[in-house]
Amino acid sequence: MASTTGKRKGSPCQQDDDDDDSQSGKITRIEIPELSEDILFRIHSLMPMREAARAACLSHAFLHSWRYHSSLIFNKDTIGLKGSASGEKSHHKIDCILRKHKGSLKTFSLDYIKMNAPDDFNYFDSWLKIALKPGLEELTFVLSEKNSETKGKYNFPCALLSGGVGNSLQYLTLRACVLHPTIELGPLRSLTSLCLCRVSITWNELERLLSNSLALELLDVSSCDEIKCLKLSSALQRLSRLSILACERLGVIESKAPNLSSFCLRGGRLDFSLVETLQMKELNLAQSNLIYDARAKLPPIVPNIETLVIESQYEVVDAPMLRTKFLYLKYLTIILRLGPNPSRAYDYFSLVSFLNASPSLETLTLDVSERDMVHESIFADSQLRHMPEHHHGCLKSVKISGFSSAKCLIELTCYILKNAVSLECLTLDTLYGQRCDDEGDYDWCIPMPDSVLVETTRALSAIRTYIENKVPSGVKLTVLEPCSKCHARGLRRVLSQSGQSHGAVSI
Repeated sequence: MASTTGKRKGSPCQQDDDDDDSQSGKITRIEIPELSEDILFRIHSLMPMREAARAACLSHAFLHSWRYHSSLIFNKDTIGLKGSASGEKSHHKIDCILRKHKGSLKTFSLDYIKMNAPDDFNYFDSWLKIALKPGLEELTFVLSEKNSETKGKYNFPCALLSGGVGNSLQYLTLRACVLHPTIELGPLRSLTSLCLCRVSITWNELERLLSNSLALELLDVSSCDEIKCLKLSSALQRLSRLSILACERLGVIESKAPNLSSFCLRGGRLDFSLVETLQMKELNLAQSNLIYDARAKLPPIVPNIETLVIESQYEVVDAPMLRTKFLYLKYLTIILRLGPNPSRAYDYFSLVSFLNASPSLETLTLDVSERDMVHESIFADSQLRHMPEHHHGCLKSVKISGFSSAKCLIELTCYILKNAVSLECLTLDTLYGQRCDDEGDYDWCIPMPDSVLVETTRALSAIRTYIENKVPSGVKLTVLEPCSKCHARGLRRVLSQSGQSHGAVSI
């Protein structure tokens, strides 16, 4: 392998010029052994974009294949900026690469922080004209404007989606732009995933887009405040996943899509009577005052549900005891946030209603995190309530995060230990949120307020006194205490204030 020295400066993405465009600075150019063009193209196509650009700077052979590179992903990392990808410098880099690009792209992604006034919208039009050609499979166009005057003002050129690109485009993600599909929009025959975030689009316009996307499998809409209703037609035969996040004006959701099996709704308020599908297998809901409605209204509407996630705030009504059942529910997650000043202490023991309604339940995850203890402690009244025995033959795993000395929580745990005859493991986490781990996924635990750390000492004492002696021999009990590394300082502070020793925390 031979090498020569030339002069060049700038980041790898800039170095897409011929030798006569070189400026000051030195770079070693490598001559690689002769390989067929197909092999070179294949090797180059497997490189991440930044490495592919660097290889093009070092080799004439790779410089040629670089201009046919099928994946162009522009963000602050690939462009090589220390800060955000913005300003005239990034304009020049992106423009230079795209103008010299030949052939068609399979992937084009632009994650761009826009600083200037609307006069640079023309850049986006020219870049998209180059990228949106037959053969393109994935398009991501993300704008984040720091100038409030330009926020959400860029009108995405829908006309470019028509023609040949409509036959190849499979994944489309747009953020922070205006989208006005016209009747001239042609069919998007291959589009399987559509994600819109902070996009200015009305329901009529979205409906026009969906009617041209009959192969759609995933629809993800977030913070699109102009959409007031969503009515999915039966023509969307392949639609299986729907996600709606923070669309505050959305009040009506109707679905006739026959194979919709996964639905996530976070924010807003849903009229449960408007969501019907026998195929629904996964449901993820986050709303205020949700638990009562979920227990009372969901079983007949989604009779075949297998995975249910409920996140609720400001719950004012306990879960009711009803005869309706989730016959096929296997995985249940309930996240209950009471807020800083709850109007009442929620009765966790009432959640037994969900257990009794779910004969197939295998995994229960409960997050009842509180910053301030508002419940009656088991140490104030140790007389436990009881419910009639109801054997749960499938429940194997239970985890409760934010475990405290709340009497109603102790009652719920004791009920599970007595009635879950197939239980294999019970995990009681006295804190909540992210924890550091040995695998290196997280280097630190979420900081905890003193009120939570104080309550952990009572929670651990309650576990020793009321839980441990009720754990069957075949059940593995795991108790997660405050982290000795991340919470050590806070523990020393709250324990010294209460006159306890650090060792009093451990069980």
